[in-house]
Amino acid sequence: MRTIGLGGSTIQEELDKFTNKAADITPIQKPEYEARIAKACELMKAEGLNAVYLNAGTNLHYFTGTKWGASERMVGAILTQSGKLTYIAPTFELGTINDMMLIEAPVRGWEEDESPYQLALDILAEEGIADGKIGLDESSAFFITDGLAQINKTYTFVNAKSITAGCRMYKSEAEISIMKALMDITMDVHKAVARILKPGIAAQEVIDFIEEAHIRSGIPTGSYFCIVLFGLDSSFPHGVKAPKNLEDNEIVLVDTGCQLHGYISDITRTYVYGEISDEHRRIWNLEKSTQLAAFEAAKLGDPCANVDLASRKNLEASGLGPDYKLPGLPHRTGHGIGMDIHEWPYMVRSEQTPMAPGMCFSIEPMIVVPDEFGVRLEDHVYMTEEGPKWFTEPAHSIEDPFNTQGN
Repeated sequence: MRTIGLGGSTIQEELDKFTNKAADITPIQKPEYEARIAKACELMKAEGLNAVYLNAGTNLHYFTGTKWGASERMVGAILTQSGKLTYIAPTFELGTINDMMLIEAPVRGWEEDESPYQLALDILAEEGIADGKIGLDESSAFFITDGLAQINKTYTFVNAKSITAGCRMYKSEAEISIMKALMDITMDVHKAVARILKPGIAAQEVIDFIEEAHIRSGIPTGSYFCIVLFGLDSSFPHGVKAPKNLEDNEIVLVDTGCQLHGYISDITRTYVYGEISDEHRRIWNLEKSTQLAAFEAAKLGDPCANVDLASRKNLEASGLGPDYKLPGLPHRTGHGIGMDIHEWPYMVRSEQTPMAPGMCFSIEPMIVVPDEFGVRLEDHVYMTEEGPKWFTEPAHSIEDPFNTQGN
């Protein structure tokens, strides 16, 4: 039997169907950033941290709304337990920092021949913080943590993950709304990909189509990432150096997403172009049942580890694995998603963090059959007071992955 709904269209025909669906997606508003800072301060009090340093990148953006990429220069902000915020940046960047900030606060500049690390310590002292624990953004480059450590004589620097993750891991309704809209856009792109496939099409042609389809959907930056793999290539979870062209009767694996207002979508679909073999069907159906077993294990109050354990139990019952052995599941079952494509919580058996409302994470227990193919079905869930809910409808069946017949 052949897969339903694949092929029969052209790249241009499908691109012409896309319209701007992102225009009505509302970004995070200033009161929510203020609430995030307030929550961080409460966590600092509970953890006994006098201040935290937020480095340029995701954490600075999350708490202040200021978008600034990390580089070889120290740019960030110090947030004290009392809620006082002070930005740090090279003096020549002060105008740009002031222009880009959403949460207004003083900016302290350092000249190119001065030490930004000394400036950071001076700011702490000026705020009356003479000693104690200072949290450092876990994403800070080593040159920053080392630069501070080299001149520090009074403070105890600790990982600020308990503050950053303690806030970012639990998404608000506004965050979930943004991601839901982006997931819907990416799902539409996936469905269109299936319709343009034909023997001989190059993986790069599909990647280029996905990029343009996201742009036409209202995502200015196009695809945030894209993996397109055919046949044997699909047995390598994150791709190969030189992807092959599509042949009839082989596996198609497409993993892609987009980013808007700081948030990310991420969906993987796997199906067969052409005739479905018995082995294709067996592994695909096992992948689907394993994804469902993991979903059913996502229970409020239980450790995140249970999601991964449920995946492995289901696979091992069918003779795959055990553990990370192949054929089987070579990686964790899932990862958190939000402003970073991979963030807390992680669905791996070592993770004892209890599942709670607001957590958003993937369920993607990929099955790899070495030297043959791989199958990954990736959808994300968000935890509610009633338990997990899918962002997107899981794949329907190997014969009709996108439920084109409406069964």
